[in-house]
Amino acid sequence: MMGNATGNTTGNEPDPYQPLVDDFGAALKHDEPLARYTVARLGGPADALLVANSTQDLTAAVTLACRHDIPWIILGSGANVLVSDAGYRGLVIVNHTKGARVEDGGQVVAESGASLATLARRCMNQGLSGLEWAVNIPGTVGGAVINNAGAHGGDMAGSVRWVEVYCLEDRPHTEIWGVHQMQYRYRDSVLKGDRGRFVVVAVTLALEPGHDPDALNAKADEFVARRKRTQPPGASLGSIFKNPPGDYAGRLIEAAGLKGTMIGGVQISPVHANFIVNTGDGTAQEYRALVQQAQWAVQEKFGVQLELEIEFLGSWGDD
Repeated sequence: MMGNATGNTTGNEPDPYQPLVDDFGAALKHDEPLARYTVARLGGPADALLVANSTQDLTAAVTLACRHDIPWIILGSGANVLVSDAGYRGLVIVNHTKGARVEDGGQVVAESGASLATLARRCMNQGLSGLEWAVNIPGTVGGAVINNAGAHGGDMAGSVRWVEVYCLEDRPHTEIWGVHQMQYRYRDSVLKGDRGRFVVVAVTLALEPGHDPDALNAKADEFVARRKRTQPPGASLGSIFKNPPGDYAGRLIEAAGLKGTMIGGVQISPVHANFIVNTGDGTAQEYRALVQQAQWAVQEKFGVQLELEIEFLGSWGDD
């Protein structure tokens, strides 16, 4: 049940979130269910949750949490994150900073909470090429920057020029990192998994101007149609595993005999085995169990250790 901004303590116990209440008032929610903030529609409550609509709110919330030793995480669209049924013991900041501007010469500056797919369409409509692959990626710019999101032969590493990073070590400050500092690899960067020390605030992309918007949109529409043919609809976190070198995770899972397998209300998709779908009444524990079953089966049958593309958050009882 959703609480209010002052109500998850008992008796004379001090509210550990009072510094955030003092700054954000009723905007800070207690015991907020996280299922509504993830694309798999799974996850228990956060002790506290704040929707940050501006960079100022985003950095202020993170700074306060660090100052008062409050555990915190940032969620964008919740596309690559599986939150446990127990939820998250700390502050969840939902990043809704959505500003974006197109500058001369094909340079685009976007805040980290902006929708990547929406930004891609906007750029194509202005004749800027380089983000056609991103037209149906269900994530934010910040998440894409951290994870080096990609599809159809393109990825963020091909377009990122600068990343504005809010650093929390020593005294909080902002730094501008060049693309080389991100140490991009396949679906990975130096920031992935390094929660608590850095926050991506904005990114500058270098795109190619002067293209026909109709041609760019037609190319993107082909990608959308291909995805609809080959990937399942519904509440899914997208690709669960990275493709191992020279192979495909979906092929290996299918060859291990798991395509269509269900645990409770969660299923390895019969359309594409690297997708796991919440059919409507699943739990995060069931989702995680299928992820682990796929890993174990592929390891046993082929000797291949599938590496996760998604991230687990919260307490799972066996951590």
